[in-house]
Parts: sequence; C-alpha cells; structure tokens
Amino acid sequence: MSLTATAPAAPGLVHRLLGPMVDPATFDFWAQKLNATWSWSRALARVVERRVEAQDAVTLVLQPNGHWAGFQPGQHLNVSAEVGGRRVTRSYSLTDIPRRDGRIAITVKRVDGGRLSTQLCEHTRVGDVLELGEAFGDMTLPASAQGVQSPEGRWLFLAAGSGITPLMALTRQLAAQGMPVDVSLIYWAKTRAEFCFAGELRALARQHPRFQVHFVVTHEAAQGTDEHQGFIDHALLTRLCGNAGVSTEGSAAWADRQVLACGPGGFVDAARALTAATARSFQAEGFTPTVPADLPGAGEATTVAVSLTRSGRTLSVSSGSSLLEALEAQGLNPPSGCRMGVCHTCVCQRHSGTTLDTLTGERSAEPDMAVRLCVSRACSDLSLDL
Repeated sequence: MSLTATAPAAPGLVHRLLGPMVDPATFDFWAQKLNATWSWSRALARVVERRVEAQDAVTLVLQPNGHWAGFQPGQHLNVSAEVGGRRVTRSYSLTDIPRRDGRIAITVKRVDGGRLSTQLCEHTRVGDVLELGEAFGDMTLPASAQGVQSPEGRWLFLAAGSGITPLMALTRQLAAQGMPVDVSLIYWAKTRAEFCFAGELRALARQHPRFQVHFVVTHEAAQGTDEHQGFIDHALLTRLCGNAGVSTEGSAAWADRQVLACGPGGFVDAARALTAATARSFQAEGFTPTVPADLPGAGEATTVAVSLTRSGRTLSVSSGSSLLEALEAQGLNPPSGCRMGVCHTCVCQRHSGTTLDTLTGERSAEPDMAVRLCVSRACSDLSLDL
C-alpha cells in the first residue's frame, strides 16, 4: 500500500447504524494496524513531503484522510502530535491552495522552547502521522453573493516572520487566478536567511506585473533592488508603496488599499496604527497578542486558588499570566491550539470567580460562562470545569 493511501470517511448511514455499537478508540486501534491514517471519525494526515523552507523553517506536505473537510486559503488549522508522551496541539496556517489530490501544506517556524514546532521542524519525517483540526479563520479573499471569491481593488499585504504563511496562501491563490488585482507584499524578517518562499515570490513578481514584493531585513544590511532595511514605520511604508506606483499626493500612499497584516502582536499593532485609519479596509492577525500597558491589573500579579471540578484538584496559580500558561506551569495539559484567542480549542466553563480578557480588557464574573484560557487571566479565586 502506498504512503498516500487513505480510507474514505465512513458514510453517515454507517455511522448512524453502527455508532452505538462501535467504540471509536477500539476501531482506531485495530484499523491503524492496517493503515495509520484510518480512523472512525478523527482527521489524520500522513506526511508525504518535507522540505526546508528557510532557516529554522520547514514545509510539511500532508495527505489527510477522508474526515478532513477542507479549507480556504488564508485559514489555519490545529495540528496535534505526541511529544515526550504528551499530546501537544498548536495552530498553523495552511500555505498552499486546495489541490485536486487533496494534499495540504503547512510551513512551520521553529520557536525556541516550542515543543511542537521543534518536533515538526527537527524530528518529523515522511511517513509520520499527525492529527488535524478543522480549518478556521476569516483572513480569506472576499466572496460574491454566489460564493465565488472575486477580489477587487488594490491590496497591500504586510507580513513579519511567520506571518507570511497565510499571506503566501492568498498570494498563491491570486497567482492561480492570473493575479486579477494589484498586490504589494512587504515582508519583514530579522535576516534574509529567515525569508520563506523568497525564490517563489520573486518569480511571481517577474511573472505578474500586478504583483510586487519587497523584502525588509531588520538586523542586517539590505542587498539587491527588492531588499530594504528597517522596522515598520510611516516613512518606510510610504516609500515602498510609492515605489509600487501609488501616488502619495494629498493622502497616505495606502489610502486606496485593502490591507492585510499578519505577524507578532507588536508588528500588527504598529501596522494597525499606521494604516487602519486611512486604508480602504484593514484586517489583521497577530500570533503573539500583546497585553495593553494600561490593562487593569497588568503588572500586579497575585496568587489565586483555581479549583478544577472534574479532577477535584485545587491549584495556586499566578494572576500575572494567562490561565493556560498558569495551568501548564502546574503540569496540566489542557486542550489548546492557536494560543491567541482565535481557535477556541482551549475554551472551558468558568463556574465561579472573575477573569480578565486580555484582548478586550473586560472583566467577567457571570457564573457558568465559557472562557478562553489562552487570553484570560484570573482576577480572583476560580472554579473551572477541568
């Protein structure tokens, strides 16, 4: 049997008829003796290709089984694997466009201390099997009333570090459509060795006159005509958007642009401050959300008691970090994914107590409410359904 063989999803009728009599874990145990991607209901995928994309970054091409429902370019998915005997889940962007063979791709940047990113970058090989979550996220191209994605106008993509991954999928999607709109991509990294997809992006710029790419390094000198040096600021954006043929007279160089920005939280905050007020539209995703300096209680860490009703444990945790980080520091491994409040994998019920949403600065004390552990801090003793 080939490495890419998969079993189709069990038909709904089969599930309805046999579901009450089938234990999914038992079914999976025996089915995976024949093929590691066969499962009663879980979306599993085999690694069929691995390639180094840049310094500390690899692209993994995956062949999902029939339980995976597909995606739109620009979306993320949760990926799970066993690391050191524990199941670890993190969120990664899909970097390719939908393919006829059903294969998908993620590009993973190794993070210092990151358990799953290190596993995927350094130890995962062709033939390994990963578990997938459903695709999520709304950084996608606009769709018409008929559901056909039909972008219009002028676009400005701003990417920093790993933030290139969803924007690369969108760039590939537009290229597959013949680049029907004007797109400028400005891509920041510390050094040029960290740029992913650089050769492909330059080739797309040569092939499509309506697509322009600028590479910006922050920790070394620029080289070549498409490289620049510096951090994101008004002067740099004005110069690069101007080089893309946009008049700056009387308005910002990006005033007619639809801006998509993705990168670390601080980068996204800077991009929003610079462009959101004057751009035609602005949408962003920050994969390391920043905590506002004026957030109530910021910097005033205390110790609170967190009671876990299902396990019967009571823990003393710090209010100065997210509940997810605080629980992990106590040796727990709650389900999690994006760690930035988007995927909702870490949501659990707060029976009592007060929490602070670090994204909005709002406190909540209403009993029996769902909270996102990754972006919530404890403000008092809590009771959680864990």
